Amino acid sequence: MPNTMTDLLPPIQSNPTMSAMDAIHQRRSVRNYEQQSIGKVTVNALLNAAVLAPTAMHQEPWSFVVIQDKSVLDRLSDSTKNMIRDEVKGSASSSAKQTLHHVANPEFHVFYNAGTLIIICGNHTGPFVEADCWLAAENLMLAACAKGLGTCVIGFAVEALNTAEWKAELNIPKEMTVIAPIIVGVPASDTAATSRKPPEILLWK
Repeated sequence: MPNTMTDLLPPIQSNPTMSAMDAIHQRRSVRNYEQQSIGKVTVNALLNAAVLAPTAMHQEPWSFVVIQDKSVLDRLSDSTKNMIRDEVKGSASSSAKQTLHHVANPEFHVFYNAGTLIIICGNHTGPFVEADCWLAAENLMLAACAKGLGTCVIGFAVEALNTAEWKAELNIPKEMTVIAPIIVGVPASDTAATSRKPPEILLWK
């Protein structure tokens, strides 16, 4: 939970003129954050946006964990790096070598020193649970963009978060599945847009 000092920080201001299309075009995967944390009111606003996502059969199959304790984030980063290192060592692929280069660096933090990690969990099974949770994730990230915040999905952490040890520490029931860990914070610098391929249309009749 946010501490008293965090709650006294000035609230993050939304951009009232930002349209949905603006947020879609301006959202970036941010990997460089200021030390400033975000307060409970802002986190709740993001969660409230997340649960407005489309959901199959109105099942709303999501639950959330919010981590703002730096020591927990640091330990989770170390645990994730150790798991990745064990998995990719000995692999000859270029992607594995690049991953190993990152996690072998003691200065590399899996969460890029962001002050908030929001974990979206699927709270039951079904064919559309994962899709629903990713729709909630996109809502959350677009809402954060409209508030001037940066976000990034940290896929590296999914396996560690789904271990029995981390589930127990984070109060995630064993039958739930961690789907989308998302860091949120105040960007320390601008993140340039990346190019995208035009839509590939297979058929338009």
